[in-house]
Amino acid sequence: MGKSFSSTPTSSPRRVVITGIGLVSPLGMGVENNWKAIREGTSGIGPITKFETTDYSSKIAGEVKDFNPLDFIEKKELRKMDPFIQYALGAADLAVQDAEIEPSLLEGERTGVYVGSGIGGIGSIEETHKKLLDKGPKRVSPFFLVSTIINEAPGQISIRYKAKGPNSATVTACSTSAHSIGDSFRIISRGEADIVISGGSEAPITPLGVAGFCAMRALSMRNDEPHKASRPFDAQRDGFVVGEGAAILILEELQTALQRGAKIYAEIVGYGMSGDAYHVSAPSTDGEGASISMRKALQDAGIQPHQIDYINAHGTSTPYNDKIETLAIKKAFGDDAYHIGVNSTKSMTGHLLGAAGGLETGVTALSVRNQIMPPTINYQNPDPECDLDYVPNQARPAPVNYAASNSFGFGGTNATLILKRFKEQANKG
Repeated sequence: MGKSFSSTPTSSPRRVVITGIGLVSPLGMGVENNWKAIREGTSGIGPITKFETTDYSSKIAGEVKDFNPLDFIEKKELRKMDPFIQYALGAADLAVQDAEIEPSLLEGERTGVYVGSGIGGIGSIEETHKKLLDKGPKRVSPFFLVSTIINEAPGQISIRYKAKGPNSATVTACSTSAHSIGDSFRIISRGEADIVISGGSEAPITPLGVAGFCAMRALSMRNDEPHKASRPFDAQRDGFVVGEGAAILILEELQTALQRGAKIYAEIVGYGMSGDAYHVSAPSTDGEGASISMRKALQDAGIQPHQIDYINAHGTSTPYNDKIETLAIKKAFGDDAYHIGVNSTKSMTGHLLGAAGGLETGVTALSVRNQIMPPTINYQNPDPECDLDYVPNQARPAPVNYAASNSFGFGGTNATLILKRFKEQANKG
C-alpha cells in the first residue's frame, strides 16, 4: 500500500505543480532530447515511412523514430496495445522517472490517471477490419477491443502503478490532453487526489488516418521540403503536418511535492474551456470561442492580460487557424497582445492531435523553468493578418513569469492553461 498524503477532500483550493514530464515525440525520447531540439529549432518532420504514400496528396508527417516498446512493455503484452497505448505507457514511465518519484508513492486512491486520445487505436482497427474481411470473424483477436479503446491508455497506466484514484480518458480532438491536464488540475485542487498522471497519446499516421485528413484538404502538400512544411503564421502556410507520440505530466499538490523534495517545473494556476458553437471542423471566424477560453483561464488564475509573457499557441499552420487564433489572442489580451511572445511548437513537431496539448504544456513548463521562449521555425513571410510577435526562427531568453498554452479541437472545443513560475525558482536560472 502506498503512502497516503491526504485522506479527505479539502474545501479550500490547493496549489498544483508540474514535477515530471515524459515525452515521446518526433523530436525524440524524454525531456532533454525534446527541449534541446526545440531550443535549437530542429524539425522532426520527414517523409512518411509507415505505409506507401504514392496516391496521397500529403506524404509527410512527424513520425516517432526512437521508440522501442520493449523498453517499456513485455513482449507478450504488446498484442494488447495499439501503438497509442504503447506510447502512453512509455511517456508515463519517462514522466515518473523524470519526477524521481518512488513508484510506491503512486499506489492507492490518492493517485489518479487522466490520459486521453483524439482517435485512439485507428491503426489496429484498420488491420483488424482487413483481417475480418479476408479471413472471417474467427480470426479477430480477443484483444482487439482492449487494444483500441481510448480509456485503456489510462487503464494500463493505472495497472502499472497501482493507482486507484480518479481514472478517466478525455476525447476532445486536438484539445484532448489540455483538457486532461486542466481537469486533473481541478481534481487535485479540490482535494480528490494528491497526484495525477495526466496527458495524451496519439498514433494517427495510418493509411486511413492520413487519407481522412487529405480528403479534408487539411494537410500541407510541401512534400519536397518536409522540414519546412509546418510554418505557422507564415503567409505561405498551406496546412498542418500530422504527428504522433505521447506527452504525460506528473501533477502534484504543492505540499506533496515539497514534502518529497521534488523539482518543480511550474505551477498551474489557471484553466479555461469553451465552445465555438460554430462548425464541426472550422474555427469560429470571429475568434470568440478561443478568446473566451483564454479570458476564462486569466480569470481562473486571477491575473491581468499584461501579466502573461508567453503563449504557446495552438498554431497549426492552416490558413484559418493561425489568423483566427491571432484574432482571438488580440480579443483576449487587447493591446497587451503585441507585447507577448507567441510560438508554435507544431512548427517543429507537427500536430500530435490528442497529444498536442500535453506536449505543448510540457514545453510551456520548460519555458517557464528555463526562462526561454521557444521559436516558431519556418517563419519567413509575414502575413498581415498574423501580426503578433511569433518568436521567429530562434529561441529567445526572456523573463517568463506567466505563460499560457492554447489547444483547440474539431467540434469547436477549446482549452487554455496558464502556468506560473514557481516562486522558489524565481532567483534560480
